[in-house]
Formats: sequence, structure tokens, C-alpha cells
Amino acid sequence: MTRKKKARKVGSEGPAQYKDRSLSTDDIAALAAKRKNRRKGLKAGSRHSDGTVEKQRAVHAQRDPRLGSKTAVPLIVEQKPHPKSAAGKKVRRISAEKELEMLENDAQLNVLLDRIENGEKLGAGLQSYVDEKLDRLEVLMKQLGLFDQEEPEATEAPKKAKRRGDDDLLAEFENVKFDQE
Repeated sequence: MTRKKKARKVGSEGPAQYKDRSLSTDDIAALAAKRKNRRKGLKAGSRHSDGTVEKQRAVHAQRDPRLGSKTAVPLIVEQKPHPKSAAGKKVRRISAEKELEMLENDAQLNVLLDRIENGEKLGAGLQSYVDEKLDRLEVLMKQLGLFDQEEPEATEAPKKAKRRGDDDLLAEFENVKFDQE
């Protein structure tokens, strides 16, 4: 009988189709157990090794990382109050004079105030920032006794001036006393 060579033809079912599926946690655990069971017996290596290499590795891992540090060690220990205690909060708080100076030298606040003076409209976020800083500035000035009670000009509603005639203006001019200087 003559020999037939196998041909690579597609079968009646068509080409093989593979589905890509992600492994579930159960599948991963099963594969790990299978891998573990495959390795039975002792670890490969010299039969004369006594495990000193592994002991040396363990010693290196347990060494204190601060050993040989070049950072200076304070000889006098200063007692610091706990940050959440009342004394700790007093230490954290900036003095009113320093905070007032910081607010007066705040470059961003100065730029925003210049923009407001030039007639620009600021966004809601910037306007709230300016208002917050000005309120804090006012509180600090009152606390330090630097705040003068002046009537703010911008808060008063402008009075509507009624139209006066020439006779009213002339009468007002005649009643003005120039000798009161």
C-alpha cells in the first residue's frame, strides 16, 4: 500500500476557535496548588551546604537602617507639647502682628485689589478669596487697635439729587459764607 501524506485541511467543523477568558480566583488557586504539588522533594543544590547563606541574608535584612547614619543627634531633648493640646495650639498660632504683615504683603491679594479698583469683575472664587482676606484683615486690625470706625463710602446708596433750577443755585451761592476759614 502506498503511504498517504497528512494534509493540513480544515475539517468539517471549520478552523479551531479559542475563547479568551479571564481566570477566576478559584482557577488561580487551583493552578497554584498544582504548581506546588509538582515540586516534591528537596531543593536543588549542594548536599554539603548548611544554610549559612540564608542565615547571612536574614542578618542583613534585620540590620538597623539607622546604623551608621550621619544625621546629628540632639544632646538636649526639648519638650514639645502635644499638637492637639491647648499648649500645642498656642505654639502653632501665629501672632496677630505677623499675620497682619503677611496679609498686607500678600502679592495675590494686592493684584486682585488692583483689578477691582480698575473696574474688573472677578469670578466667584476670587471674590470670595478677597472677601475672606479683607474680613480677616479687619478682625486683626480691630484686635490690635489699628482699626478706625469710618463710614465706608461704597456701602452708602447714592442719594438721587433732584434737578434744581437756576434760582435755587443762585440763592445757595449768595448764602455761602466765605469768612469761616
